[in-house]
Amino acid sequence: MASRRFAAALAAAAISLVAVAIPAHAQPAPELRVCTTGDYPPYTVADGDDGYRGIDIDLTRGLAELLQRPIHFVPTTWASMKTDFAALNCDLAAGGISDSPARRAFADFSRTYGTDGKAPITRAEDADRYATIEQINRPEVRVIVNRGGTNEDFARRNFPDAQLTLWPDNVTIFDQITQGNADVFVTDSVEGRYRTRLHPGLVVLHPDRPFDSFGKVFLLRKNDPLLAAETDAWLTTQQITGGIDTLFADWIGPNATA
Repeated sequence: MASRRFAAALAAAAISLVAVAIPAHAQPAPELRVCTTGDYPPYTVADGDDGYRGIDIDLTRGLAELLQRPIHFVPTTWASMKTDFAALNCDLAAGGISDSPARRAFADFSRTYGTDGKAPITRAEDADRYATIEQINRPEVRVIVNRGGTNEDFARRNFPDAQLTLWPDNVTIFDQITQGNADVFVTDSVEGRYRTRLHPGLVVLHPDRPFDSFGKVFLLRKNDPLLAAETDAWLTTQQITGGIDTLFADWIGPNATA
């Protein structure tokens, strides 16, 4: 009971921080421009005429509502994200983005709101063949990976002896494994849990024991301390009040509904 009261007090303090940080505007509030790839469920999914949905999409919608700013989602790719920040197309970027030194060169980071790690996805009948980096890093193994993100970086560093195919999107890549055109794809374990729900012939291996571990963050435009404080306060409230846990449970929990 005491810990819950403490969490509630922290949440109230964080909300107060955001409220104090938001200035009064005579003019309509500017749009909150959120760059997102739309190809990395359960964090971000392009959803036709409805725009986007996903864990990070819900979080950024909540942030925009709190800030009383209309939200505008800007399509981007993993390869073009740096360019979009340089062109000031993004106030922030969200959608399963991992903390990496390369991204710190062009954007600031929010607080970490979750952790993840790389795990292999393969056909269920091959589950015992591609469970380790050593098993995957062989000349006869066909590794497939989406271009331009940390998945490609991981594959190039860890599978130099394997046959590497760079795939242009993160949506149809799983069909390539199902159809036997590739053997294994190493991606975030959270994505693996979601994708294997949609592809019953595939399995994500040891998602609770991934090859590595890293934080999940939002990218923020550099030199914008106000937005950084507002974003961190919002993520803090969602963490300590269970909002983020609920979103993950909806997408990848045992009784997932998303």
